[in-house]
Amino acid sequence: MDTIPPIVHLKSLTNTVSLQELIRQNHTDYLLIYTGTTQLHLAPYAIERMLQAARMSNAIMLYTDYCRTEGNTEKLIPTLEYQPGSLRDDFDFGPLQLYKVPEFTETVKEMDNHYQFAALYDLRLRLSRKGGIVHLPEYLYTVTETDFRKSGEKQFDYVNPRNREVQIEMEKACTSHLQAIGARLTPRTRNIDTEAETFPTEASVIIPVKNRAGTIAEAVSSAMRQKTSFPFNIIVVDNHSTDGTTTILQKLSLTSQTLIHHIPSSRELGIGGCWNEAILHPRCGKFAVQLDSDDLYKNEYILQTIVDTFYHEKCAMVIGSYEMVNFRLEEIPPGKIDHREWTPRNGHNNALRINGLGAPRAFYTPVIRQLKFPNVSYGEDYAVALAISREYRIGRIFDSLYLCRRWEGNSDASLDIAKQNQYNFYKDKIRTLELTARINMNTTKNPDE
Repeated sequence: MDTIPPIVHLKSLTNTVSLQELIRQNHTDYLLIYTGTTQLHLAPYAIERMLQAARMSNAIMLYTDYCRTEGNTEKLIPTLEYQPGSLRDDFDFGPLQLYKVPEFTETVKEMDNHYQFAALYDLRLRLSRKGGIVHLPEYLYTVTETDFRKSGEKQFDYVNPRNREVQIEMEKACTSHLQAIGARLTPRTRNIDTEAETFPTEASVIIPVKNRAGTIAEAVSSAMRQKTSFPFNIIVVDNHSTDGTTTILQKLSLTSQTLIHHIPSSRELGIGGCWNEAILHPRCGKFAVQLDSDDLYKNEYILQTIVDTFYHEKCAMVIGSYEMVNFRLEEIPPGKIDHREWTPRNGHNNALRINGLGAPRAFYTPVIRQLKFPNVSYGEDYAVALAISREYRIGRIFDSLYLCRRWEGNSDASLDIAKQNQYNFYKDKIRTLELTARINMNTTKNPDE
């Protein structure tokens, strides 16, 4: 570039007032915003390349891949393609983004909510309704990493009680966006008929497992200890374990008639596929209740509490709350995860913004049999929860029911960037599909309305 563009320094970009101040001070055709707090190192001709790509694509907003230094190590950080379902407020555009000024200015002037935390999020949602948010898959700058936590520690930031004010604003911005694109739903009122079908037992605890010899016996024991006023069984779907898990389950099944040790014929199943094996099993109960193979119910009355909630609320799904603990069952940050962001009036809309809804999860079997789980091992529960919430109420239990044991063997304890991107892209795709379904629902007569 022949000249250095003017630089505007702002204390924050998360509040509406700062964005308004920015458009007053800026008089260029494009605006380059850096949201980071460490020194930015641009690759040669990086700005020229971003401008070139923005003009070629007529992008309203453009972002690129980048590099991140962690001590003496430099990592490549590929960013994802933006989808209509990329609604989470933590979508990683990277800290450097290019905006087309006329649309940027127009959009800021239209922003009628005075946010303290959600202004930049609200801005990009509004921009996405006007034109292209373009990803340029080139590494054009380097920043220094300041957050060295593992992926399993970062993933719960959105439910940290200290961030509650932030989350309330983010929910408001997302719900306004859903309203603008025709995807916002009114509160769900459709009841289930708990007597419509007969089942061999009232409830089934569902445990998909593969190679968890160190934890499966404790998980099964946690389910066996449940005290209920109704009969229940435990269906463990053993996905062809090779580490001794199968032998452990075979021995346990000899000591209890309530334990069903099921080995699928298919070897191509993810966790979702294992769930399908369980819910379609002829001995599955009226309610199918989750227990992961390395986790524990908190006490002996969890199953009773969950089933009572189904009858009381006539809902198609119940989600509880859980505590993060280590392998010695000592509480670790962030402690209790209760997903207080869920409300009866708007939880089914806000669910499109966040990456999870909580645990343990339980399903009214006729409904989940009709839907079925996608055959994947990440996001399968989120996909069916969104689909259920489109039609039915979801019951919530905010008391802690479940101990989620965090250890190095957990599937999401420490993910590399490629795996994080794979998981995030899939959930964005699920949200994209769900948005289309909800928009279509709103264009036809809804019997619940």
